[in-house]
Amino acid sequence: MFLKGDHTCLRALEPTDLDFLYTLENDPATWHVGNTLVPYSRFVLEQYLENAALDIYTVKQLRLVICNLAHEAIGAIDLFDFDPLHRRAGIGIIVSAPYRGKGHAAEALQLLLNYCQHTLQLHQVYCGITTTNHTSIKLFKNAGFTEIGIRREWLRKSDGSWDNVVELQRPFPV
Repeated sequence: MFLKGDHTCLRALEPTDLDFLYTLENDPATWHVGNTLVPYSRFVLEQYLENAALDIYTVKQLRLVICNLAHEAIGAIDLFDFDPLHRRAGIGIIVSAPYRGKGHAAEALQLLLNYCQHTLQLHQVYCGITTTNHTSIKLFKNAGFTEIGIRREWLRKSDGSWDNVVELQRPFPV
């Protein structure tokens, strides 16, 4: 395991994660927050897995699998828009429905924040969350993120309506 907490572990993607990623990425309920309206093919995900081991400084992103202590893949946590010059990155997280509300997201986020601060030596991290996703907003605020603004009608939903997005940011102590 890459990073381990009391109930949750983070690890690198493995080729055996193909079925898990296929299910996670092809859930229409989450497409609008991932900037897609189309499913991913197994072939595309296989190619993604082949390149997942590339260095974060090269690809500017990192996806880790969230596992419970039974080593079951239960979600994913991402660093994206990694900017080594300005020492910042965006964070995204998703936990499979049966494992939500059990503290895995909070522990995974803390593990990733420690990695960002102490290993990558980032200055700050940020995220954008739909204003209707109160659970995720609470998760990030409890982890020390503060609201810095609202993007109005930012994400288009499949029914044609729009979601506002709250922007949150967390600096690391110097």
